[in-house]
Amino acid sequence: MSHEPVLPETRFLADRMLGTLTRYLRFMGYDTVSANGWSPGDSREDTRLLDLACRENRILLTRDHELSRRGKKQAVLVEAEDVIAQVGQLIEIGLIVRRLSMSRCSLCNTELCRATDEEIASATYAPNVKAGYVFFWCSRCGRLYWNGTHQRSPRERIETVP
Repeated sequence: MSHEPVLPETRFLADRMLGTLTRYLRFMGYDTVSANGWSPGDSREDTRLLDLACRENRILLTRDHELSRRGKKQAVLVEAEDVIAQVGQLIEIGLIVRRLSMSRCSLCNTELCRATDEEIASATYAPNVKAGYVFFWCSRCGRLYWNGTHQRSPRERIETVP
């Protein structure tokens, strides 16, 4: 019996212009770091982005033509302004697959784990009726996620990608 090698999943680093794409990639389960988490005004930010992409073996996603040229094969110029077209571009060039895994926190990129009853109870925004839902917890930022109607919009939008 032969086994196919398991390839590591593509990891991303997004520049400041791609905040919404960052959230969608996280919804889709992709490890995506964003420059939006860095202090603004750093004149060396582009160099820091390129260094981090190389050091952590991440694909740098950018809307900046010059930065994408400097990044060579480590960078991808994201051409569209609309997030669904951006997702479509990444699918088309084979960097991602169409899915919605909700396995990462959309705010901080931490992998989610099954929520305990205490964690669910601590979230005042959790639905009152909990039957039929699966709850996940971000241990870093304390955010609760569940398989509710709030997933419908990203799922429906991702499914419409040409």
